[in-house]
Amino acid sequence: MVLLEGKNLNKCFNDKQGYTNALKDVSFSLNKGEVLGVVGESGSGKSTLLRVVSGMIPPTGGSLLYKGEEYTGKKPRKTGEFLQVIFQNAKSSFDPRMTMEKAILENGRGKKDRAEILELLKLVGLEERQLSKRAGELSGGQCQRMSIARAFYSEAEILLCDEITSALDVSTQARVVELLQKLKSDGKLSAIFISHDIALVSMICDKIMVMKDGSCVEQGTAAEVIGSPKDEYTKLLIDSAIRQSV
Repeated sequence: MVLLEGKNLNKCFNDKQGYTNALKDVSFSLNKGEVLGVVGESGSGKSTLLRVVSGMIPPTGGSLLYKGEEYTGKKPRKTGEFLQVIFQNAKSSFDPRMTMEKAILENGRGKKDRAEILELLKLVGLEERQLSKRAGELSGGQCQRMSIARAFYSEAEILLCDEITSALDVSTQARVVELLQKLKSDGKLSAIFISHDIALVSMICDKIMVMKDGSCVEQGTAAEVIGSPKDEYTKLLIDSAIRQSV
């Protein structure tokens, strides 16, 4: 079942820096239970794509569909019913005055099910006592896992993950990746995973889309893109990842 589609998406900015075509006819689809990785260097357009898909900014052209119905141009509170963004800096995404429990409950659109919250904490490897903490009292990795629990409590069908491991140390990054892999294997994860790290994306994602200068230069299954890359830019990203791992 196709949950989310982007068709010929364009995004242009015209500001003091001049005219920028940040997205150029980008198309994609995301099926239920699938993770789509969007990879590329800084300035490739991947974060602009996430902001357009989430409803934070409208596209200049093209359309977005959720289960076949267009939602292009809807405000964030509308897209929040089926989409949840997990940001790179999880701590800054929480109100510093709120306990974790209040932050999670507030994201539940009126739902108050503490048993479900405790089950989600167990799923992400956190403890009940951490619900009384505020963001400043938790580590970066704990905040990131709490933000995943918060996103799932909303019952949104799709997660948009924006470089969610890049600010974490290696051991914490590994735990978050392990969690996402478990959620994926349990069939509980439909997501778009934004990253500059093609090696990381290949571990988590079913499909990969490679972005460069606002365009999609290649996309396909993870096995196809990693095993038989067609575009020279994709080959450069893979070669760079191999060199860094040696």
